[in-house]
Amino acid sequence: MPIKDKKPQQRRIANWVFLAISAVLVLSTFLPPAFGQETDKVPYSTFISQVKDQQVTSATVGEKNIRYQLEAGGAVYETAPVFDLNLPTLLQDNDVEFSATPASGNAWFGSLLSWVIPPLIFVGVWRLFLARGQGGGQGGVFSIGKSRAKVYVEDEDTKTTFTDVAGVDEAKTELVEIVDFLQNSTRFTDLGARIPKGVLLVGPPGTGKTLLAKAVAGEAGVPFFSISGSEFIEMFVGVGSSRVRDLFDQAKKQAPCIIFIDELDAIGKSRSSGGFYGGNDEREQTLNQLLAEMDGFNASESTIIVLAATNRPETLDPALLRPGRFDRQVLVDRPDLKGREAILNIHATEVKLSDGVDLKAIATRTPGFAGADLANLVNEAALLAARNHRESVEQQDFAEAIERVVAGLEKRSRVLNDKEKEIVAYHEVGHALVGSAMPGTDQVEKISIVPRGMAALGYTLQLPTEDRFLRDQAELNGQIATMLGGRSAEEVVFGSITTGAANDLQRATDVAEQMVTSYGMSEVLGPLAYDRSKQNNFLDNGSAPNARRIVSDETAKAIDEEVKSIVESAHQRALTILRDNRDLLEEISQLLLEEEVIEGQRLRDMLSKVEFSEPDQSSGSADHLNRQVIEV
Repeated sequence: MPIKDKKPQQRRIANWVFLAISAVLVLSTFLPPAFGQETDKVPYSTFISQVKDQQVTSATVGEKNIRYQLEAGGAVYETAPVFDLNLPTLLQDNDVEFSATPASGNAWFGSLLSWVIPPLIFVGVWRLFLARGQGGGQGGVFSIGKSRAKVYVEDEDTKTTFTDVAGVDEAKTELVEIVDFLQNSTRFTDLGARIPKGVLLVGPPGTGKTLLAKAVAGEAGVPFFSISGSEFIEMFVGVGSSRVRDLFDQAKKQAPCIIFIDELDAIGKSRSSGGFYGGNDEREQTLNQLLAEMDGFNASESTIIVLAATNRPETLDPALLRPGRFDRQVLVDRPDLKGREAILNIHATEVKLSDGVDLKAIATRTPGFAGADLANLVNEAALLAARNHRESVEQQDFAEAIERVVAGLEKRSRVLNDKEKEIVAYHEVGHALVGSAMPGTDQVEKISIVPRGMAALGYTLQLPTEDRFLRDQAELNGQIATMLGGRSAEEVVFGSITTGAANDLQRATDVAEQMVTSYGMSEVLGPLAYDRSKQNNFLDNGSAPNARRIVSDETAKAIDEEVKSIVESAHQRALTILRDNRDLLEEISQLLLEEEVIEGQRLRDMLSKVEFSEPDQSSGSADHLNRQVIEV
């Protein structure tokens, strides 16, 4: 049985005793006057008039009041004294028996209480708020500099191991060496090898960096200190560095162990980037202390491994990444097709699947999904199955869950009028027709005019048939033409445009600008990079639009002209495809207006009839066109 800590109980008893003593002091001060003999108070002028009329028989003159009787055994009256030297003579002349009240012997005690009780009450309230603010924990305000790290020592049934992690095989291979060192450190030290003190896990959000760190601790069977970078920072300068010292002191006492710092960029940002405002900045002091602590212990002696995670490694201070500190970086990237299938197999064990579920097909339809996205996908499918009162999760539940994650929640309550519905139908079919004709674009799987998400009045779902890591210039031009297919369909059919293409235009412009400024796909500007972004991901893989570096006015004008030329060329290409396939555009759009959703093999068979014209590359002129049929 665990031994109960008696200190909290002793503190509670002391607090009750303190409150009882304060209450007694307060009562002793205020209750005697409250329960004294009650008297009628009269003005001093009335008292003088009654004395002169010889109505007063006796009086007692005190420092704070004058008590008197009008007749023997009668009521007692009271008045406030006024400084009057003739009062004794006046009382004596009117035959009033008077006397003076002796000075109170405990007056000094009352004065003392008036000075002591308010500070005691203030101290009591202050202690109460401190105890509540610290959660009643031991140390109170003096524990503000203590580490907030959570310590995990998991048993065999609950610990996380490498079998619970999938889709990051290369990262697991790198971390197996860390586990081997924690379990068999002498095999390394006998050879003079030095294990890295710090290992930095780098990757997009949701890829499993924290899960990998827990798996390392679970495999090694050592204590695991977990803390976020933001937990070091307080409004008081020096608190963060104190917590860093306390964290490493605790870790040394429980070595071998692992320290895991999540979101390292919260305290490890580069000091030359303008993020710090002077030598006394709290984050800079915390970073300096972390650097000193990592230099101050020998990994072969203390057997402490510092793991950290961040999704913004470019913002970290170079002193933090140098050899001897975080001298090994492990990339935890989004999983490929095989990795996604392995992750789905792990999460699928937590739900009841029907026999017809094909996890490989689901993995194929979810490129770019991270581990957290796939876990959410499985949970969404299970919720949909439960909502439809099914006994197990079926393939159609996963298909609907993918659409919910990608396009948003279906909103049939958002009713469009007939004109808007017609425009949306032609718009989405325009995307599908152009997308099916473009080389290297993803397969069109579904067209819908049922509103989804925040603002989508309809959508065209394209799913890749394989993982793609590189795209050539023709494929990027095809993507831009596909994005402009909806707006182009509105021009062809209605002769006007609407606001529905705003997002399409933004995405098309971003891709074209990256082609010019990042990928060097411009004959005018040549193979030069004009952006300041350090990411090399394509926009369709989730990267943000790049920020352009400072260039001359002439270069900026040339970039804008090239971007406009690329987008306009793709726009004309989309218009040509839709005009050449006007009958097919009308056929599919009318069918979509009737059924609202077209998908699967039926849709692919219809799109296989698309004809498109490609410029004759040998002549170099867009006027010479070759007509061909693309079978999708």
